[in-house]
Amino acid sequence: MFNWKKTILNQSASIKEAIQVLNDEALHIVLVVDDAQKLIGTVTDGDIRRGLMLHLTLDTIVSEIMFTEPTVAGVNDGHKYILQKMNELGIMQIPIVDAGGKIVGLETLQILQEKKRSDNPVVLMAGGFGKRLEDLTEHIPKPMLNVGSQPILEIILKQFIDAGFHHFFISTHFKAKILQDHFGDGSDWDVSIQYIHEEKPLGTAGVLGLLPKNLPNLPIILMNGDLLTKVDFLELLSFHRENDGDATICGREHSFQVPYGVIKMEGHCIKNIVEKPVHKFFINSGIYVLNPDFISMIDVGSYLDMPQLLSLRINENKKINMFPLHEYWLDIGQKEQFNQAQIDIQEVFK
Repeated sequence: MFNWKKTILNQSASIKEAIQVLNDEALHIVLVVDDAQKLIGTVTDGDIRRGLMLHLTLDTIVSEIMFTEPTVAGVNDGHKYILQKMNELGIMQIPIVDAGGKIVGLETLQILQEKKRSDNPVVLMAGGFGKRLEDLTEHIPKPMLNVGSQPILEIILKQFIDAGFHHFFISTHFKAKILQDHFGDGSDWDVSIQYIHEEKPLGTAGVLGLLPKNLPNLPIILMNGDLLTKVDFLELLSFHRENDGDATICGREHSFQVPYGVIKMEGHCIKNIVEKPVHKFFINSGIYVLNPDFISMIDVGSYLDMPQLLSLRINENKKINMFPLHEYWLDIGQKEQFNQAQIDIQEVFK
């Protein structure tokens, strides 16, 4: 598997080191960064050859030969958009940078064009009532609300399909027929879709007890059906495997500012007053990877929420890791988020 991080060199590295990277790695590019890890240029075989034609020595620093205005993409740009950009410009690689210009990834034409396939089961939770959206969900399940021209759940499904997943389960309860009529058995997307119907709500973990017992012995991805996100599901699975967890939770940083000065005390004595401090937390984003044995003991038909299941397994000394999200993420829980999603689908989901 390609490791794009091995293509990174500091601007003070030599042409000789750049040649070594190009020879050792199969990505045909060197990403040149400054001391703050900001991308400042790229080097390809052609850049090196042009430098040698100018009689530069192999000890010359790469900043002398690098291309200083490479085409880049942002962390929220989709694979389809990046592939289109590559084809339009006739280039083979596009570095991915964050808002501050730091290098966070690399997409290549070869990798994007490869047909990936993952046999991991994907469970999409679509059985809720969506009561906080009031009249919008009076006659339709929340995951079937249109964001742009597509239901939320269809956007999610297509993201998984683009990443190579093909084995899906959709949990249903409220207005289940609407979902089943829309998605059918998945053949319109060349995938398999099975439905797990909850006669009564079983909670975000209880529904897992209804899964077939003959699933492949692979980690299961579980995701709420009312989320918009740009998380890389293959990267999530890779993280889960590499960190040898029984379960992985996607965590999203959330900040809360106290609107007052906070008094720090020792007894009756004031030691400090902190003006409007900001507290940062990681919140549960509603995306999980679970090993099969993690859910094997869930009682069929019993109500169980994910926090309860996770707490039970922690008490059993199971290893639960957190995958920190830096990608776009939006929980469409209220009308404010639903309205924001209509804007974001045009700006973020290209």
